[in-house]
Amino acid sequence: MSAEDLPEPDRVEGAAHPRETLTLIGQEAAETAFLDAFGADRLHHGWLLTGPEGVGKATLAWRIARFLVAQPAGGAEDGLFGAPELPRTLALPEDHPVVRRSLVLSEPSIFLLRRGTNEKGDRRAAEILVGEVRALKRRMALSSADGGRRVIIVDAADEMNVSAANALLKLLEEPPANTVLLLVCHRPARLLPTIRSRCRELRLAPLSPAQMTEALADAAADLSPQEIEAVTELSAGSVGAALRLLNLNGLTLYGRLIEVLASLPDLDRPRALALSEAVAGRGREAELDLLLGLADIALSRLARAGVAGHPPERAAHPEEPRVIGRLAPDARAGRAWADIAQSASDRARRGRSVNIDTASLVFDMLTRMRETAASVAA
Repeated sequence: MSAEDLPEPDRVEGAAHPRETLTLIGQEAAETAFLDAFGADRLHHGWLLTGPEGVGKATLAWRIARFLVAQPAGGAEDGLFGAPELPRTLALPEDHPVVRRSLVLSEPSIFLLRRGTNEKGDRRAAEILVGEVRALKRRMALSSADGGRRVIIVDAADEMNVSAANALLKLLEEPPANTVLLLVCHRPARLLPTIRSRCRELRLAPLSPAQMTEALADAAADLSPQEIEAVTELSAGSVGAALRLLNLNGLTLYGRLIEVLASLPDLDRPRALALSEAVAGRGREAELDLLLGLADIALSRLARAGVAGHPPERAAHPEEPRVIGRLAPDARAGRAWADIAQSASDRARRGRSVNIDTASLVFDMLTRMRETAASVAA
């Protein structure tokens, strides 16, 4: 099986690939910062696009790449009386040749570095391996810039293993002529400090509720305003996280978690066991990951509400304000929930790494929540 036959590692299930997304919502500041650098002839050869996962970093990288490749070799086009006319947007028309070629990964001046296949070739590798970087360098050596720019997109840079990162570092230290590297990065702390120091950072922010509503117009067409608000809260302004939530029926899963929390400190065992079984078994790994993430969110919201002295302003479930208000009435309770937020998450993920029974793992996490609720009530 070739890499072309496998799902793309940089595509969110149920969503268009970033190269297919020609509209970017909510990241005008990052776009303007790049255009200002381009217009002032301060175009750095390495750019680090950071921010929460799913807020549009890869979409912005593809917009920048298409924009740079489409620019004339001499820079900005001449305007009236020969004065340079600086571009005001990164957008290109849908019928532009660079756009058409990039959609099918045939634009010769744009190179994509992402996770390839494992040794058997039957699935995607867990990391970007050094072989992928070497293959990228070979492709670039065989191509010609024809006087124009070439762009490398790395998606995502924090998925490189150490050998791959060191190989890419050499490109950043001695970049080929007229070449710009765009590193999409969800967790900059995982990158080599030497890579970070050789890049200029573009920070992308989470989307506001209004921007999320606009971005989810198609995917959330059948949702009520309350459900859209809940998706926005649980995804923390990340379109990618919101789509994953919708694809895996995450609103229902969070509702079942809130029902269990509502029974605390007297744990409703049938509900807890049913929730544990709902994400157990082969083929439900994605649902398990989502539930663990939702548990992290619920515990964090309990902790923040206790310290703040009131439930969150926007509810992620109709019963959430009442449940949180009862379980986290004051700062002392907030600190107790903050303590378990870290320990329960770590304990669950360690248990998963050593293949502990999934249902037992989830039930153990819910039991620890019951213990915390009992201590708060006492």
